[in-house]
Amino acid sequence: MDITIRPIRQAEFETVGELVAEVYLAEGLLHGGEHDPYAAELRKVAHRAEHAEVLVASDGVDGAVLGAVTFAAHGSPYAELAGPGEGEFRMLAVRPEGRGRGIGEALVRACLARARALGLRGMVLSSQQHLLPAHRLYRRLGFARAAERDWAPVPGLTLWAFARELA
Repeated sequence: MDITIRPIRQAEFETVGELVAEVYLAEGLLHGGEHDPYAAELRKVAHRAEHAEVLVASDGVDGAVLGAVTFAAHGSPYAELAGPGEGEFRMLAVRPEGRGRGIGEALVRACLARARALGLRGMVLSSQQHLLPAHRLYRRLGFARAAERDWAPVPGLTLWAFARELA
């Protein structure tokens, strides 16, 4: 795999915002379609980069950004589930042309490494119920369902929680 995981560059904010919004829209994750209010949140990469950490996966050949994720430790405005001593990742997206190359897994592993580097004891995430391939990845990386932490950010949308301890 010729992919580099690294912090986002300011010049990539707009590209990454569009990438994440397009992937969410194409995957049916924006229930209101292209006018879903969450699409605007997905595009606010400058704000995320200021209050959390945005990591990108870039192609080692041409440098194209193929995926992105937001990592947030407890206390960040982007940490929705993380409690004290925990980190959380959100807004994980991989371009269709980057799928099957291990990019999603590499981004999640980078978040786990970042949490360990910060001395955190756990990692959590939220996922829509129908994202079974993502759930398989999370389980393979040591996450387990944490149903007691499921939550609904808006009426009619219950997000499943997953958690794992860090060694």
